[in-house]
Amino acid sequence: MDALLQLLQKDDRTSPAQLAAQLGLSEREVVEKIRQWEADGTILAYHAVVDRERLDPNLVTAVIEVKITPEREGGFDRIASRIARFEEVENVYLMSGGYDLLVMVEGKSLRDVASFVAHKLSTIEAVQSCATRFRLKTYKENGIFHQQEEVMERLSVAP
Repeated sequence: MDALLQLLQKDDRTSPAQLAAQLGLSEREVVEKIRQWEADGTILAYHAVVDRERLDPNLVTAVIEVKITPEREGGFDRIASRIARFEEVENVYLMSGGYDLLVMVEGKSLRDVASFVAHKLSTIEAVQSCATRFRLKTYKENGIFHQQEEVMERLSVAP
């Protein structure tokens, strides 16, 4: 991956001047590259990484493994797009292996997520099965640690 993109992913608030200095480029080159990536869709959005537990400790995140029957004309794409439109859905990925789609969902409670799976996701004709797993704790997300690591000091050994 391009070094400029890596720096932007770590902190998108870094100024073009700072990025240019770090990369040995001119500020104009940095601004132009960013503009080009925004125009061609390489950079889709800028966002903050939020510690959701601090925002709302009761918020529930689930990862759902979904097996589907691909459509004749649309394959996996049309079904994945349909699932992605639900407001509860944060991410949808096409996967290799034992299931087809990995769907990440947020809800205000376990009941909200269960209701989404029972009434919205599993009722889609192409969905064969779902396996839901709940996130218990986040240690690292998008390359960012959520909690500072505790420094363990050795206790002195006394006879």
